Amino acid sequence: MKLYPLKFTPRFSYRIWGGNNLKSILNKKYDQESIGESWEISDVENNESCVSEGELKGKTLKELIHRFKEELVGNRVYDIFGENFPLLIKFIDAKKPLSIQVHPGDELAKQRHSSFGKNEMWYVMHADKNSELIVGFNQEVNQEMYQDHLANATLDKILNVEKVEEGDTFYIPAGRVHAIGAGVLLAEIQQTSDITYRIYDYDRVDKTTGQKRELHTNLAMDAIDFNTSKNYRTIYAKRQNEINKLVTSPYFQTNFLHITNEVLRDLNEIDSFVIYICVDGEVEGDCKNQTFNLKKGETILVPAQIDTLELNAFDAKLLEVFI
Repeated sequence: MKLYPLKFTPRFSYRIWGGNNLKSILNKKYDQESIGESWEISDVENNESCVSEGELKGKTLKELIHRFKEELVGNRVYDIFGENFPLLIKFIDAKKPLSIQVHPGDELAKQRHSSFGKNEMWYVMHADKNSELIVGFNQEVNQEMYQDHLANATLDKILNVEKVEEGDTFYIPAGRVHAIGAGVLLAEIQQTSDITYRIYDYDRVDKTTGQKRELHTNLAMDAIDFNTSKNYRTIYAKRQNEINKLVTSPYFQTNFLHITNEVLRDLNEIDSFVIYICVDGEVEGDCKNQTFNLKKGETILVPAQIDTLELNAFDAKLLEVFI
């Protein structure tokens, strides 16, 4: 069997804050209520993605890496990560606000959980009017000041709140306190990790358990980066039919493409798998006489051995992700 551009079956997860936009806006197929996350490409243990189409249908991402190695992920990526896929791709629908939370970096996550850390980015696909995200602090904060506000339930006084709309992008390095607000649907690109420390959860009770969700006050304290930034929002170009750099980090590179015609993508020098996330419209792809169609809310993994790709669309927006 030969490799080809790979689509995977999404894995849907109930969340206390989940809504219905994954179904109504992204056309996902499920019957449950309060679905908050669609895991599009995952190598997280017990949540591995399976191929949904073609000769490799039913194979897990882990099985593919074991079989195809560098042909799938690239020589450099395989040398670093071996048979562990380094990225997790999600869509997140927040009908209600997520908990205020923080993620550990690589060193702390390895020490505590034998896991990668969790550096991530958000691309807002839909936002209700006046929707917000929490990203970082709005002033200089130290640990003592933070603990006082946490004890007095006044964290909102020191957290940075951002009004958001479609296309807004934020990079969330490990250690940065953050939360997705109500009415936001976004694409999330992150390291392969499922480690989250909840700081505050609005005293909510989960209807499935009848209990408040666990907080991780002490674990979070050691993970928080108390540094502030003048601007947490990512500013990027949106030139049509060109590669626009979006986020560059040690963990992944993300580009933004607004395609209104034809784009020929030379992937020769990347030496990595490439993931395309369609965040608006619909695009057709052609590589080595293998074609695919990608609609809003769909994700595809292009193996590293594919060196050129032609993308055609009347009006589509894509995120291009690689290591």
